[in-house]
Amino acid sequence: MALRLPRPHRFDVWAALAGLLGGLLLWGIGLGTRPADEPIVLFDGRWPLLVPLAVTAGCELLRRAAPRTGLLLGTLALAADTLTRGSIVTLLMYTDLMYAAVLYGPPASARRIPWITGLLSIAASLVPYAVWRVPEALLIGVAVGILSFAPASTGLIVRNHRDAAEAARLRAEQTALLAEMDRTQAVTAERARMARELHDMVANHLSAIAIHSTAALSLDDGNTSREALTVIRENSVQGLAEMRRLIGILRDGAGDREPAATPTLDGLGALVEGARANGLDVTLDAAYDSVPAPVELAAYRIVQESLTNALKHAARGEVSVRLRRRDDALDIRVTSPYGDRDTPRAPGSGAGLVGMRERAALLHGTFEAGPESGPDGTADGKLWVVRARLPLTDTDTDTARGGTR
Repeated sequence: MALRLPRPHRFDVWAALAGLLGGLLLWGIGLGTRPADEPIVLFDGRWPLLVPLAVTAGCELLRRAAPRTGLLLGTLALAADTLTRGSIVTLLMYTDLMYAAVLYGPPASARRIPWITGLLSIAASLVPYAVWRVPEALLIGVAVGILSFAPASTGLIVRNHRDAAEAARLRAEQTALLAEMDRTQAVTAERARMARELHDMVANHLSAIAIHSTAALSLDDGNTSREALTVIRENSVQGLAEMRRLIGILRDGAGDREPAATPTLDGLGALVEGARANGLDVTLDAAYDSVPAPVELAAYRIVQESLTNALKHAARGEVSVRLRRRDDALDIRVTSPYGDRDTPRAPGSGAGLVGMRERAALLHGTFEAGPESGPDGTADGKLWVVRARLPLTDTDTDTARGGTR
């Protein structure tokens, strides 16, 4: 399998080309870094320095694609350049290779190269000085530091700033994503809340309208039809008023509009009277004190929906509503006769039970609904029982309505 070399970056191609042309220009005018009579110059003449120059320019093509390979080959080229008259362009390109190896190389290399070059710079200062005992020997370490440690440190600083900027960008994206998730959850929760409110406020009235309109159409009795139309009109007016309040809240979201659409347990009496007007035999047994406002609203809606379901599905008989305040919770129990009715008096979607369960869950309470045997234990005495327990909190109690009902 043939070895596939990485494709160089466009900027690296221009850097390699500029370095090569610059080096050729200095070579053409005969400018080198060392005179020909220095002892270190083993390859005299102008031509030998072109080899390190060409190799270093080729390494510039690898400064991003393979920075460690480029630095290794560039180090060998620099060592060869020291045996010739040398080129300043080769030295400059080597500093760029050192910088790129730290900036674009693996994290481990980025941490190690500055330490290695720093130690080499110290050693290049101390060892020659210890051997020759002349201050000029320290300049060797300075030169090594300029060629290796300085660009490596610069690359590390730039890399740290780049990593910090990338981390900040990722944190900003994560924060934006979390904010979007929170917004979506808030919108979903608000839509669910408004759906529950819309269902609980309107379903009761529409169910009564459907039942009494059916009675008015099926019975050829003027008095019965008049009574049914009266109930239909009352429920239509009440339902329309509830709809207008809800639409007002949705349209302008004014905080002062919320209490108008938030019933309390004081309205249970009127709620039961309305159910009786719709034909239910309802009894109310309520004893509670200092109930928080959220619990009050949830309890009212659960009782309201339970009476609506009884109006649509219950057999003939007594419907019982019972509320009791315990030390830490408000207990609700609504029972209605559970008959073998083929079809309900009014159509339903099942959203009522879902809404009641959601209301109890939002308050960390419990909710159950289903048939069970009546007091006599017979199948004919079955009841449909709705049970809910809504926990109370001390913080909300302080703001709740007082008094014993």
